[in-house]
Amino acid sequence: MVRRGRGLVQLPGPTNIPERVLRAMHRPSVDFGTAAFAELVARCLDDLARMLGTEGRVYAYAALGHGAWEAVLVNLVSPGEAVLVPETGRFAAGWAEMAEALGIPVVRVPTDMRRPVDPGAVEAALRADRERRIRAVLAVHVETSTGICHDPRSLRAALDAAGHPALLVVDAIASFASIPFEMDAWRIDAVLAASQKGLMLPPGLAFVAAGPRALETARRGGLPRKYWDWRGRDGAESYERFYGTPPVQMIFGLREALDMLLEEGLPAVHARHARLAGAVRAAVARWAEAGAIGFHCLVPEARADTVTALGFAPSIEPDRIRERCRERYGVAFGGGIGPFRGRLLRIGHLGDLDEAMILGALGVLELVLRESAVSHGPGGVEAAIAALASG
Repeated sequence: MVRRGRGLVQLPGPTNIPERVLRAMHRPSVDFGTAAFAELVARCLDDLARMLGTEGRVYAYAALGHGAWEAVLVNLVSPGEAVLVPETGRFAAGWAEMAEALGIPVVRVPTDMRRPVDPGAVEAALRADRERRIRAVLAVHVETSTGICHDPRSLRAALDAAGHPALLVVDAIASFASIPFEMDAWRIDAVLAASQKGLMLPPGLAFVAAGPRALETARRGGLPRKYWDWRGRDGAESYERFYGTPPVQMIFGLREALDMLLEEGLPAVHARHARLAGAVRAAVARWAEAGAIGFHCLVPEARADTVTALGFAPSIEPDRIRERCRERYGVAFGGGIGPFRGRLLRIGHLGDLDEAMILGALGVLELVLRESAVSHGPGGVEAAIAALASG
């Protein structure tokens, strides 16, 4: 079979890369030691800070989001200290596993991974830490393995209620540049982000924004480190910012992506993601009426505006549905990961997306549900159209 047209990437990351970003990156190498390139890097980091809602310092790494996880751990946690991690999904678990690999004790707060984290359970775990060994609470804002948005403000309230001095550190990789986020206003001490989701870039850049408490903690403590060390990345030259050769083409792409987001305006970006997410949820709700498909997240208001996770009856194999969508119709959806491997289908709806792309992806999914004889309520795409038409 010969398939025409351009496929759609409806993964929760990496996301579609706009033509403007691709063109910006398609250029020869330049001398990264010039003042002009150093200024380009500085403007990018300043804009990232502004978009995160912080006056703190932003550090950039040639790394994946996992690198940002490690950077936070080795800068903020000293020997003998622990971290607290709400077990909200595969990525929270991965962060906890990384901490343990570095010799950091982890206090886990279990969840059923179908609802947002219970701040009362976090508060109780903090109160139980009478020796104040917990240095940081590590929280994932949008857990892409479950499609659930966990409000960092509830965790800040838990810290305050417990009177605990731990830092609040948030993984915003699947929320930044997609849904509202206010680091300073929400009193978050450090935030992680990466390039391949809302920023509409290829994987390869990771960022950490550090506020005053985090910066002071890193200045006087932390674990042995060199490449990840914030203290060696405060110079004005681009090679100092990256502790070596910067990823030149990625920086040009980042500048273009930031320009696109700022031209649209962050409120409009957030509204677009909310609108498209509403269309997806309307379609899924209609399909769910037959009982074989349902939302993985059981709390409607906690369903993320960047990814929707669908569960299926035990007799249905969602990976077969995904394969048919991808191989026959060129639309790639995410699968279940971690404890949900083979059990979920995840629709990513973040980054460079519009109504036509979402409707096309939903249309293909509904077509494959019909072809695969999966029981589903009819009219999912029509419900999505109605949701979009209503504003």
